[in-house]
Amino acid sequence: MDDRQTAVIAEPAVARRAAAPALSRPRPPRSQALLPFVAAAVLVIAWQVLAQVFSLPIYIAPTPIQIVKTLVSELPMLMRNFVPTAIESLIGFLLGNAIAIAVAVLFVHSRRLEAALYPIAVFVNTIPILAKAPILVLIFGLGMTSKVVIAAFICFFPTLANMVRGLTSVNPQSLELMRVLSASRAEVFWKLRVPSSLPFLFSALKIASTTSVLGAIVGEWIGADLGLGALIIEATHNFRSPLLYATVFVSSAWAVVFFAVVSFAERRIVTWKQGEVS
Repeated sequence: MDDRQTAVIAEPAVARRAAAPALSRPRPPRSQALLPFVAAAVLVIAWQVLAQVFSLPIYIAPTPIQIVKTLVSELPMLMRNFVPTAIESLIGFLLGNAIAIAVAVLFVHSRRLEAALYPIAVFVNTIPILAKAPILVLIFGLGMTSKVVIAAFICFFPTLANMVRGLTSVNPQSLELMRVLSASRAEVFWKLRVPSSLPFLFSALKIASTTSVLGAIVGEWIGADLGLGALIIEATHNFRSPLLYATVFVSSAWAVVFFAVVSFAERRIVTWKQGEVS
């Protein structure tokens, strides 16, 4: 197959997805981008007012102002605990998704392997992360390795399921045409299956970007001297509610930044849009 033929074959599914959004729904106005910030500001103001009106104890519900003061005063300690959590979640994200993509490719090329191992992957995924975490900590120890493995575990299955679906969601007509033109399995994979799978893959990566942070924090809950998870446990046991809320805010902010980076990469790499991938 020459380059012109493969280009013609690879384009139909992508071209349909590129044309579909133009007919689907208009892009929302830019003013809507401010709505989440307005809603958040209203909630914070309501929180501050209610906490003062009902004179809630600081150890139950600190006010936003108290939380901000704690963020500023305890920033060095928060950053010291943030770094290991960020590293664990990032490495776990990369490791778990890389393995999931590799296994999905194996499943697509070997239906017997998929039939044998996919149900096992589903079973392992049904085990709550709080139940898996102590086992993994026992196996890999209290160091960073166990937290990375926990974060990888929590990222693995959503990416595996989406990637398998994406690689097998090729347009049958395009696939048949590739076969008629004697395309090799490698050409079918790179020219047809990979472009078809990218929207599915990035949907899973956006989920994994936030759950990897959760996995690292859960691992730190089980056993760690440093990290946002360990700081959450310490603040809870010592009734330091402003520090607890500040730590939760830092972890959530990191998850949001992680999600935004993956979304930015999706817009750069997937230059077409697919109607709905879920």
